[in-house]
Amino acid sequence: MNRELLNKYHKELRVHAQTTGFRREETSHVVRHISEYDDRGFILASSLTEQNATSVIKAEKEYFKQIGQPFEWKLFSYDSPSNLKELLLAEGFKEDEEEALLVLDLTMDKDLLDRQIPAELKEITDENGVKDIVRLMDEIWQEKHDSLGKRLWQDKQQQPDDLFLYGIYDGNQLVSGAWMYLEKESSFASLWGGATQPAYRGRGYYKDLVAARAKKASEYDYSFLTVDARPMSRPILERLNFQLLAYTYGMLSPK
Repeated sequence: MNRELLNKYHKELRVHAQTTGFRREETSHVVRHISEYDDRGFILASSLTEQNATSVIKAEKEYFKQIGQPFEWKLFSYDSPSNLKELLLAEGFKEDEEEALLVLDLTMDKDLLDRQIPAELKEITDENGVKDIVRLMDEIWQEKHDSLGKRLWQDKQQQPDDLFLYGIYDGNQLVSGAWMYLEKESSFASLWGGATQPAYRGRGYYKDLVAARAKKASEYDYSFLTVDARPMSRPILERLNFQLLAYTYGMLSPK
C-alpha cells in the first residue's frame, strides 16, 4: 500500500470533498453530503472511537430520517474503530458488494495517454446520449437508473467542465459507456460506469474508455485517476498499473 498516496486521497476526496450535486455538511464526527436531487445522500468520512461510534451512527440515522433522505455510509477498510462495519450492521445497515479502491498516477504512467482511441468512441454531451447510458445500465444491471440519469444530465448542464461522459456505438446503439468527474479542488478524477453489453466484451472497449478519460483528465492537469472497482473490473485496471490502496463498502441505511 502507498501510504502517502492514501493519505492524499483521504484528505482530498474524503475529508475535504466537494461533490457535484450535493451539499456538504461537516460535524465534529462526520462529513455528510446531502443530495440536491431525488437521490440518496452519503457519509464520506468519519472520525469515531469505540466509545462514541454507536451513538454517532444513531444520530446520523435520525438526521437523515428527519430530512427524508436515505443515505450510504461509505466505509473504508482502514476506518476506525476496526469494528465499524459490525456496528453499522447492528444498526440495520445493509452491506453492498466490496469494491477495491484503485488509483493511477498519470504523471508517472503514460501508457493510457498514448493509447489510440477508436473512431466509434464518442464524447457524450447531450441529453439523448445520457439517456443512452441510462438505457445501457438498465439492460446490463436489470434495474432502473432514472435518478442517475437525472443527476448526470443536470450536472452536465450546470457544471459541464466537471463531468465528462463517453460511449462506444455500433451504429446508433450504445454498447459501452462510462463517465468521469473531475473532483473539485483536488488532483483526482474519479471514474464511473464502464459497462459493456455482453456481446461486445473482449474487444478492449473498457480500456478505451479508461484511456479517453485519462486523456481528458490530463488535459485539465489532474494527476490521478481513481475508481472503486468491482471484481470484474479490478484485474483489467491493475493490468493498466492502477494501485490498490484500500477496500470500500457501501453501507446502505435501513429503510
